[in-house]
Amino acid sequence: MMKYLQKLGKSLMLPVACLPAAGILMGIGYWIDPTGWGANSAIAAFLIKAGGAIIDNMAILFAIGVGVGMADDHEGTSALAALVSWLMIQTILSPAVVAMLKGIDVSEVNTAFEKINNQFIGIVSGIIGSACYNRFKNTKLPDALAFFSGKRSVAIVTALVSLVACLVLFFIWPVVYSALVVFGKGILGLGAVGAGIYGFFNRLLIPLGLHHALNSVFWFDIAGVNDLGNFLRGTGVLGQTGQYMTGFFPVMMFGLPAAALAMYHTAKPGKKKNAYGLLLAAAVCSFFTGVTEPLEFAFMFLAPGLYLIHAILTGISLTVCAMLPVRAGFQFSAGFVDWFLSFKAPMAVNPLFIIPIGLIYGVIYYFVFRLAILKFNFKTPGREDDDLDESTVTLANNDYTQVASIILEGIGGKDNITSIDNCITRLRLEIKDYTLVDEKKIKSAGVAGVIRPGKTSVQVIVGTQVQFVADEFKNLCR
Repeated sequence: MMKYLQKLGKSLMLPVACLPAAGILMGIGYWIDPTGWGANSAIAAFLIKAGGAIIDNMAILFAIGVGVGMADDHEGTSALAALVSWLMIQTILSPAVVAMLKGIDVSEVNTAFEKINNQFIGIVSGIIGSACYNRFKNTKLPDALAFFSGKRSVAIVTALVSLVACLVLFFIWPVVYSALVVFGKGILGLGAVGAGIYGFFNRLLIPLGLHHALNSVFWFDIAGVNDLGNFLRGTGVLGQTGQYMTGFFPVMMFGLPAAALAMYHTAKPGKKKNAYGLLLAAAVCSFFTGVTEPLEFAFMFLAPGLYLIHAILTGISLTVCAMLPVRAGFQFSAGFVDWFLSFKAPMAVNPLFIIPIGLIYGVIYYFVFRLAILKFNFKTPGREDDDLDESTVTLANNDYTQVASIILEGIGGKDNITSIDNCITRLRLEIKDYTLVDEKKIKSAGVAGVIRPGKTSVQVIVGTQVQFVADEFKNLCR
């Protein structure tokens, strides 16, 4: 299971890399026009819409990224299949179609279906598309249907599987969503502790896109709380209103950037440069705009245990801030822009206290993340399984076709292979019969070594030229 989650996390790295720049563009736009959000400035509107084009369609990026990343050979057909799945689920489970299927007015449709456009559904679509591709890419049909053989059959099968997924979600999604709303209402009377519980589950539910259900209870007027609206309009209770928002500022402005620093410092020396770009951009995005997904999705699947720690720390922050005489709120998210703009909000209480609280929380985040990463060997960006020293490995034989041919023979032939993948330095193979593997033969190809993590896994250390060998290897296995 952990191996599967890490592969899923790796698949998300490509779409996640698109997000920080988009978040920063939106943040600059909001800074230029903090009240009109583009209505008062063409430049602000340009930047906000440019960034929003990516942030607002994050789920589609995830569908395509997971579709490609989880496919055996990272082929584009799997991305097309993932997009097919996404479009079908979004259309069939849209409020208008659900209303038609139930024979009711669209206003009576469960609000859960208004939130079907989320990252979780994107990931599900990517998994469906890649799974259908892996299973049916080599399907052979009778001559009369030969046009639809092989990869052309993938989209058709994906559509059928997606119909089943829609049927399941039709009944399950509103139940889960509504249950979370009920849960949120149930913790309203717990004061500061309730705020902490809310903060914990708010982060914990982000991978599923279900945090919107809890947010609707605390931030908006579903249960009479309307923390966000009352804070901005000054219609709440001074010293109380804002308690479900304040605790996010220390986390988003200081905690997560400090966590990014910890991940950078614990990255392997040869991979620090690659990790630096992603982590710095994501940290700036979190601090400035309060958009945390670029950073959170960078480690939530690679290291789910570390993400749990993050959720706990978020809950503690909301509890502590709810107990202190400090209140700050936001229109967009708990970043620097909204914090600065909250100074003059009617319900603001000592918003400058966020700075010392945040600095303390940043130190806590840094050391907790650093210790946890080193103690439990969490696979954060730059700490993947590939050994650092392998980045300097040089393949002894540069005839990639010959190298691939020798490895294939040593692995027991193409009939013994169930999966082909590669990372930065290794050719990663899943096999049927481990007794057919001849390590001596494989090493004669000029590779640096052979690792066998399990009975059905073989990793061949090729070096930085692994992509060329992998391409030839895949061609030989077709």
